[in-house]
Amino acid sequence: MRKILLSCCFLLCFSLPVAALEIAGVQIPETLDSDLTLNGAGIRSKFFFKIYIAELYLEHPAKTADAILDSAGRKRMTMHILYDEVSREKLVGGWNEGFENNLTAEQLQQLAPSILQFNDLFTSVHGGEEIILDYTPGVGTLVSIAGKEKGVVKGADFNRALLSIWLGDEPVADDLRDDLLGNT
Repeated sequence: MRKILLSCCFLLCFSLPVAALEIAGVQIPETLDSDLTLNGAGIRSKFFFKIYIAELYLEHPAKTADAILDSAGRKRMTMHILYDEVSREKLVGGWNEGFENNLTAEQLQQLAPSILQFNDLFTSVHGGEEIILDYTPGVGTLVSIAGKEKGVVKGADFNRALLSIWLGDEPVADDLRDDLLGNT
């Protein structure tokens, strides 16, 4: 009888559905479409303000930044805005700082037209809105803000530079980098 009871407990424990990930009251899906899996997610804070939830989805999940940055598959970074309003100027300033911190002078010069095109796609965002940076090989990085497609920036090299803002040697925040790598 004891074996039967233990077996039933064992089966019950492993047959319960896994709770969906929730961060700051926002449900984070484990998969998107049919080919993207959540690699990691976390909150970007500045001082004591929660600015956004970052979610990294990959076609080929990985635990190292190099593996992700070198991967040829689809990738999506979603930024769910938590702060009341983030101005266009703050967004563009943050992007530029991230590029400068993670790219060489030569890479910055080479990618300057793409970075300018990318920055031109942005407007101010508000709490509850999402910025989606959806990379498809051979197409580029589709930028969507608040459900509206803003444009595509071509090039795998640009997407690698963009993701280095979170995953590079000088990420926007070390703890967020660890979260996105699934290491927390």
